[in-house]
Amino acid sequence: MNLLRKILFPFAILYGIITSIRNLLFDKGFLKSYTFDLPIIAVGNLSVGGTGKTPQIEYLIRLLSDKYKTATLSRGYKRQSKGFVLADSSSNAEILGDEPFQFFEKFPTIQIAVDANRKNGIEQLLSQAIKPDVILLDDAFQHRKVKAGFYILLTSYGDLYSDDFMLPTGNLREWRSGAKRADVVIVTKCPENLSVEEQNSIKSKLNLSSNQELYFTFIAYDDCIYSENKKMPVSEIQKDNQLLLAGIAKPEPFFTYLKSNANQQDCLTYPDHHHFTEKDILDIKNKAQNKIIITTEKDYVRLKNSDLAAQLFYLPIKSLFISGPDTSGNNFDKTILNYVGKSSGNS
Repeated sequence: MNLLRKILFPFAILYGIITSIRNLLFDKGFLKSYTFDLPIIAVGNLSVGGTGKTPQIEYLIRLLSDKYKTATLSRGYKRQSKGFVLADSSSNAEILGDEPFQFFEKFPTIQIAVDANRKNGIEQLLSQAIKPDVILLDDAFQHRKVKAGFYILLTSYGDLYSDDFMLPTGNLREWRSGAKRADVVIVTKCPENLSVEEQNSIKSKLNLSSNQELYFTFIAYDDCIYSENKKMPVSEIQKDNQLLLAGIAKPEPFFTYLKSNANQQDCLTYPDHHHFTEKDILDIKNKAQNKIIITTEKDYVRLKNSDLAAQLFYLPIKSLFISGPDTSGNNFDKTILNYVGKSSGNS
C-alpha cells in the first residue's frame, strides 16, 4: 500500500459506507431488484479488474452452449456505441468492446449483447425472435438492479479479497461481506500445482458459508500462437524475432509464459482496454521492425485490422480447474448444469 493510498484512507471508509447503504437498500427491498423467468448466471468480483472473468465466461459458454441457447450480456466497457447492441456481422471491437467482440469471434453460434443497463439488456434479449435459454452476465456482481439466479465470485490467487481493502486505499468495490451473495467462489490464476494444504489455507482465510462452494483454477496457455490464417508453436519462436504486447489489467503472467523466448526490452505494456491510436500503431510498428508481434486475444481483436496485421499473432488461454477435495471441475460443471436444468424446468 503506497503513501497516497494510505492518505486516502478516510475516502475508502466513506466509499465503503456508501456501498453498504446501497446494498442494504437492495437487501431490504427499498431499491428494487428485477428477476426473470430463465436461468441467469452472474460472474464478477469484489475488486477492480484482473481476476480472469473473460476465460471464466468462456468456460461457461463451452459448458452450456451445446445444450442450451446461450447468451452473454456485458457492459461493453469503453465501446463507442450506446444502449443495447446485439452482435452481428457488422460488429467490431469499437461497437461491442474488446471482450464481447472476442466472445463473438470465438463463439458465433451464441448471442452476444452489450448494455450498461442489464435489466434493459435482458428484456431486449428476451424480445428477440430466438430467445436464449440461459444468460451469462459478465462483470455484474455489483449490478444489484438485476437479481441473478446464480452468482460466481472470482478472486485472484495472491490477491484475495480477504486480504484487500476498499477503494481507493485498496482495490475492493465493496466490503468483503459482499462475498456472502456468491453461490460459488473461484480462486483464479493459481499455480497449476497448488497443494491441498494451500487450498485448505485459502479456504480458511475466505471463511465461506456452508452453502457456498469453493474452487481453484489456473490459466492454461496454448502451445501455439495464431494469426488470421497461420499458427506457430511457441517452442519454435526465435528469441530475437518477437515483440510482446499487452493491454490488460495484469499482464505479468502473459509475459512470463513467453519471456523465456524474449528479451526483457521486447515487452510493451498498455492500460487495460486501451484504445490504440494511429500513433500507438506507428510506435509499435517502429519498435517491432520485422519481428512478429505476440499479443493477448483481447488486444488482438482490437489490432487485427490495423497496419500491424501482417505480423500480429495472439496467444489463446483457458481457465482450467485444479483437482482437490470437492474442488474439481466435474463438480463445478455438475453444480452449473443442475442450476440451469432446474431453472429451465421451473420456467
